Formats: sequence, structure tokens, C-alpha cells
Amino acid sequence: MALHQLNEEQIQTWTRAQKDEWWLTTVFRGDMAQLTLRSALTGFLLGGILAATSLYIAAKTGISIGVGLTSVILAFALFRILAGSGLIKDFTILENNCSQSIATAAGYVITPLTSSLAAYMLLTDRIIPGWQMVVWMVVISILGVLIAFPMKRRFINDEQLPFPEGRAAGVVLDSLYHGSGNEGMFKARLLAKVAVVTGAYQMLVSDGWMKLIQFKILRMDQWAGMTEPWHFQERLDHYYYQFAAQYEWWIPKILGVEFKTLGLRLTMDAAMFGVGGLMGIRVATSCLLGAFINFVVLAPIMIDAGDIVARTLPDGKVVPISRAEIVNQWSMWWGVAMMVAGSLTSLLAKPEILTSAFKSLGRKKTAETEKKDVLAHIEVPLWVSYIGVPVFSVLGASVTHYFFGVPWLLAFISLPLIFVLTVICTNSMALTSWTPTGALSKITQFSIGSLDRANPASNLLPAGMTAEIAANAANLLSDIKPGYMLGGKPRHQAIGHVIGIFAGSLACVPLYFLLFLRPDANGVVSASTLLSDQFPMPAAIQWKGVAELIANGVSSLPMSAIITMVFAIIAAIVIETVKIKTKGRFPLSSVSIGLGVVLPPESTFAMWLGAMVFWWMGRKYKEAGTKGNDIWVDGCEPICAGLISGAALVGIGNAIVGVLLS
Repeated sequence: MALHQLNEEQIQTWTRAQKDEWWLTTVFRGDMAQLTLRSALTGFLLGGILAATSLYIAAKTGISIGVGLTSVILAFALFRILAGSGLIKDFTILENNCSQSIATAAGYVITPLTSSLAAYMLLTDRIIPGWQMVVWMVVISILGVLIAFPMKRRFINDEQLPFPEGRAAGVVLDSLYHGSGNEGMFKARLLAKVAVVTGAYQMLVSDGWMKLIQFKILRMDQWAGMTEPWHFQERLDHYYYQFAAQYEWWIPKILGVEFKTLGLRLTMDAAMFGVGGLMGIRVATSCLLGAFINFVVLAPIMIDAGDIVARTLPDGKVVPISRAEIVNQWSMWWGVAMMVAGSLTSLLAKPEILTSAFKSLGRKKTAETEKKDVLAHIEVPLWVSYIGVPVFSVLGASVTHYFFGVPWLLAFISLPLIFVLTVICTNSMALTSWTPTGALSKITQFSIGSLDRANPASNLLPAGMTAEIAANAANLLSDIKPGYMLGGKPRHQAIGHVIGIFAGSLACVPLYFLLFLRPDANGVVSASTLLSDQFPMPAAIQWKGVAELIANGVSSLPMSAIITMVFAIIAAIVIETVKIKTKGRFPLSSVSIGLGVVLPPESTFAMWLGAMVFWWMGRKYKEAGTKGNDIWVDGCEPICAGLISGAALVGIGNAIVGVLLS
């Protein structure tokens, strides 16, 4: 069935009342099942699982991956198979859309765990209790939902803005349910096969799984005399260094610094390969360029100059130079400077995002728009937002004050910024599928930091609150777009989004402690375990860096770091300006270059390899309808989702097995 839509003239000339009447009579599917018990449970379960994979990837890369299309394909395949066996009725298209809304909300709600909340714990060395994390995330996310719904009537019903990511989900859903059905099952099988193969490989490189299989199941410690379980080394250069030590082979160095010390390793990381395929060759190449400049060129020079050194702790323990020390002592500053400057430049260079948002909200109502609301029986009543926003604003400020010690004044000062930044963020999502939450949150950080420089944590949490609320509002409207296209009830999608908030929070907070905050041999839990080579949490490093810079001032940094920051800011402005002038044809991204600085270079290289493979295969199989095009072009997202979910779920399982066997 063809998707109905208004033409440009109708969008410009019709009133909202006319558009609502058209949608109700032409698109609305009436009482078709949407938010049912099974769609809610499916979305809740898929949301929890996919949010866990999103947490895993965000901790590795600082990138929030969308899980909407993955949940659409999985739910479609699951219910198509069960319906084919005669056990149950097939999912309706709107039930799938509702499950997708729940799963997507679950995937996005976990963002603070690897950004503002993690940065707060790193700065204060205070572990936030899990229940406080859940309450804070749920309160501010629901506030985002409440702020979004009055905007829905303007941005979606009236303006008919595109929301490209949401529209893509609507088109995919329509093709799955109104096409031949073979396409959806092909993508589902592709995703499943890749996930199984990836999971098997991830088991081979996991010490926990291998210990379970070799010692607990096969009892190889008894009859084979093994004292340690064997597992394949994910870092392939491990085998070279092993032989190099035995046979005195050459050890690669730059200015006398070993590659290993600089973090230059060759890793076969399936999840990063999949992330690279999703991000594309341009972004991945920019990340690789940032890693090359930092770890191959600048870091060896700074180590030789003495600006990066081994540290001695108060207890006398020496912390040797490593990739983490390079980032924390020196390179973080120019990487963060480039990301912030690039984000703000690209935002300010698109004034239409700012002006159109406020122009649309400022339009006067006509007599026609004052007519009776024909969608009142299916829309979320406006009184819910009018009452809910003040209540949840006070709740948000209260939990931020009581849980994190942010002064009442600073917590409440951030609230007016929320509304301004949410409008900007939502309009940006509507036009570009890009939410500039990173850049916008820095506005709050610097604003609050100017009032209280003594306490770095005071600017972190209000900024985290504004970023999460703005992102939730924008993502909710992007989720509602496919429902609007397919004729679903907005009220059901709003409830689904709230269900997803609980699904993501309840699934990922316990997992967060299991993966990143495990107690040491003495049973002590410390924030020092948050960062590791496996999970460098680059987003948290960026948030922490900005907070420290505001608190301590630029003068506290080494002169070489200050000079590099200045060059990075200038370069970011130039790169983004050239990109705008060339209408996006310029291949580099300053934000991605900065991200490459704080990511482990081995992960960056794995992402670039993934992006390169999909770019090359896309060029090779350009012709639509061929098997190669079906696999490598149309199947890019299912393959990447299979790589990510297979590696992430088995990696999470490895952590659980490790705890049980310890």
C-alpha cells in the first residue's frame, strides 16, 4: 500500500485543521491493534536487550547507535515465523511500530550512563547508587516526553517536517508488511546468521566462556593438566610480541616509544567492524585521521618532551605511560576542543535550524486552527503537558539536588535552557536526523560553570539533564513520525515511549555495575574501574574534560596542550566552514577527528576497516536487484546489527560468566 502524504502546496496552504481532517479520513487506521500486551512485552524485551548492546557500544566508542530498525526486523521475523506455525496471529504493522517506539526509547535512555553520569563519578570518585541512576534517568526522560507532545502538533501535524530517520522506519515497515514479505525475512535471516557467527567468534576470544567450557563442562583442567583456559587473542599482534620476546625480533617503536605503549595494536573487534559499517567511510576516515595525528605523530613528541610522563601515586605505585595516560594527561584537551568547536560551528552555521524553530512556534493561530480538534480522542491531551512539565521540572531539579549535591539555584537555572535547547534540538532532528546534544549541553555546562567554578560536578549534571531531555523530546518526535505516516494513535506511541524508558533503565543500570563497576579483591567499588582499554568511555572523557577546564582554567594545562587546543579550534572551524561551503562534499568531520583522539586507535582502525569493506562492496555491487546489492547495500544495516548484537551480547555474557566463576 502506497504511503499517503501531502504535496508541498498543500503543506504550505492548508491549515492544521484541514491537515488533521485529511489524516483522520485518509491515513488513520482506526481500531487496528497497536499498543497491545504482546507489543508492549515484545518492545520491552527487545528494548532491554538492544539497549544493552547500545550501552556496550557507547562505552567503547562514545557513539549512540539507533536500535529502531533492528527491532522492526526482529519483531517482524519473530511474529511472522510464529504466525506461520499457526501458534498466534501475525503482528499488525502498528503493533510493530509500537514495539519499535518502545525499543528505540530504551536504546536512547542509557546515554547519560556513558557521558554525564560517568563523568560525574570520575570527577568525584563517588559511586552513584543504582536506584538513584534509574530514578534520575526516568524523571528527566519523561520530562522530555511531556515537552515533546505540544511540539508534535506543530512539527508533524502542521509543518509536516521530514524527520528522515523516522520516515525511513515508516518506509521499511510499509515495505515489510505490504511488500512480498521475502525482503523482511531475508534481512532477518541475514542478521541472525551474522549474529550467530559473530557470537561464536566472540566466545573464542572470551576468557570467561572458555573457562566455563574447558574447565566446568569438559573438565580439561583434570584430564589435560590445563591450569589456565585457552582463548584466541583478539589482539592479533599479541602473537607477534610473543614470538618477538622468544626469538628477539624487532619491536616497532616511534621516537623510542613502543607501539604497544602508544595503544597502536591490531585488533579483530567484530563490534567495531559493525559500527564502522554503520558510520560510513567519511566519518570513519576522519576518526582514523584523528588517531593517526594524536598517537603516531603528537604523542611520541610529547613523551619525548616530557609533557606526558609516568606518574607516581601517593602510595608509591608507578603508573606507566599508556594510551589512557596519553589521553588523560595531554591529548584529551585538543580532542575535546576540536569536538566542541566543530559541533558549535556546524550548529551556528545553520541559522535556519534556530530561526525556523522559533518562527514556527511563534505563528499566530487563525480562526480555522481554533476549530474543534478532530484528533482530540487519539492525541495526548495538552493538559497532560501543562501539568506534567512543571511537576517533573521540579522533580528533576529535586533529584539533581538531593542525589548529586547540585545547589538548588543552579538546578533551577538550567530549566529555562531546557525549553530553548529542546526546540533547537527537535528542529534539527526534524530537518537532518542529527541531534546536536553534545554542542547544546556545553552551553549549559559553560553557563552553569560561570556561576560556580569551585565545583566541577555542578555543571555536569544540569548539562546532562538538559541534554537528555532535549534528546528524548527529539527522538520521541522522530519515533512518532512513522506512526503518523502509518496511521497510528499518537497516544499509544507516547505510552510506548515511557515503557521504553523503564525498559532501558531497568535493564542497563544493573548491567552497568556488572560491566564497569565491579568490586576489587577487597570488595571495594571504585570509579577507577570505569575506564579501561576495552571500554574507554570517550563521551565521559569529553564531559569530564570540559568540566575540569571550566573549574581550573586554561592556565592549569601544559603550554603544549594550550597551543594544540588553539590549533584544533581553528582547524575545526575551518573544516566545518569548508564542509558547509561545499554543501557536504568535503570528506572530513572535525567532530569525528576529535573522537579519534580519545578512542583507542585499535578500535578506530577496526571501525575504519568495517567502513572500508562496506564502501568497497557498495561500489562493486551498485546494480539494484543483484544478490551482491541485496547483501552488501540493502543488507548493510542487518549485517552491522548482527555484528554488533552478536559481539555485544556474548561479551556481556562473558562478564556475567566471569562473575559467577570468580
